[in-house]
Amino acid sequence: MNGAGEGDSESPTAVVLDHLPHGRTEDDRPQYQKQPLAYVVTVEGFRLFECVCSEDGDVSIGDRVPLYADVIERANQIAYDDLPSGAQSELEYAIDEIVATDERRFVDFYTEAQPITTRLHALNLLPGIGKKLRNAILDERKRGPFESFEDLSERVDGLHTPREVVLDRILEEIREDDLKYRIFVDDD
Repeated sequence: MNGAGEGDSESPTAVVLDHLPHGRTEDDRPQYQKQPLAYVVTVEGFRLFECVCSEDGDVSIGDRVPLYADVIERANQIAYDDLPSGAQSELEYAIDEIVATDERRFVDFYTEAQPITTRLHALNLLPGIGKKLRNAILDERKRGPFESFEDLSERVDGLHTPREVVLDRILEEIREDDLKYRIFVDDD
């Protein structure tokens, strides 16, 4: 996906993972020919992008920026392995902040998740959720929707860290190219 600084009101929001104001270090071109880069993850679909920043585009790690705005001239979707090591290290913190900020969205997943096939439920895709824990979640949500991660862990025995479970699944979906099912990360 490419884009110029259209300033589209529908532009996805992204979190800055790394900012290289002088471009890539392995780029042998003279400094005046290098463009500042930022590596970002989108808040909604957790897609990764390498962005060319405008000369006056001042971004910092952790900033939330519209993907196509004045500070971003161009954005190209990339794979996890294409992230520089600094961005890879920051990714878990950024995802954790996204999950914490939009807790309702991820708690609703536990309340609304449905079977994928006759033999596989979406809840079973979460790390550490087997048949017994899945059934406990399904039974408890019949009593009412979950209100928060804390409510979820209090109501479901054995599910002590539901936020970390979601975080681990999102990171797995970002890092692994060959997963059959994705529940949080957009494929495109």
